[in-house]
Amino acid sequence: MGVATEVLIRDLSAETADLDRLLGPDVWDVPTPAEGWAVRDQIAHLAWFDDAAVRAVTTPEAFRDEARAAAAGGLDADALTAERRSMPGEDLLAWFRAARAGLTETLTAADPRTRIPWYGPDMGLASFATARLMETWAHGQDVVDGLREAGRDAVREPTDRLRHVAEIGVRALPWSFAVRGRPAPRVPVRVELTLPGDGPWTAGPEDAADVVRGTALDFCLVVTQRRHPADVDLAVSGAVAKEWISIAQAFAGPPGAGRRPGRFT
Repeated sequence: MGVATEVLIRDLSAETADLDRLLGPDVWDVPTPAEGWAVRDQIAHLAWFDDAAVRAVTTPEAFRDEARAAAAGGLDADALTAERRSMPGEDLLAWFRAARAGLTETLTAADPRTRIPWYGPDMGLASFATARLMETWAHGQDVVDGLREAGRDAVREPTDRLRHVAEIGVRALPWSFAVRGRPAPRVPVRVELTLPGDGPWTAGPEDAADVVRGTALDFCLVVTQRRHPADVDLAVSGAVAKEWISIAQAFAGPPGAGRRPGRFT
């Protein structure tokens, strides 16, 4: 499942471009499914953490201190976005573009062997780039969903870049349990997905009794908590796989609230 870092950075740029195309001058105050967050909050969140990601790569020890302090005080994503809520839309878009360009340049210049501290476990460079792509896609989904619920014509076609989101979702299986104070399961889980281009994507041993099958889109919507498992068409067999899918969380931070069942049926 390994993917070269340069491919990840290229795909991160493509994912960014897909999101950027949705950000017209009249979208900033449109509510999104994340409670209390408009489109502007989704973009401010991405820009803030892109800036943090640059600090994590370029000044890792200072960032470790920053992350420890944030953990001790409770990192409040709502407060971080609220600080920028009055920013004019054009300034917010400029910040997002500059922060993302800075992140892309930093990732491109970094040693592929480096370990990067973050608000969850440390990551290698490839995993770190994958995490930023996952966040971009997930918050982009919030933007798309918010615009569609507001009656806007928001189009974002799923692409085979979802394989990156799926990979980090699978790798985050132990984290999904740990963040809820549950022991990580020792039973392996097999994941068998169909990518938007109809190609297969798999993870886990072929003889595993616990299996998740479906489209990459449905799986990624669940592991990023953008859809309730009841609202997608995943076939899940085995007690461990069922528990995992019910709590799956591909992102760092405290347990997410997810989406209520029935909202997107």
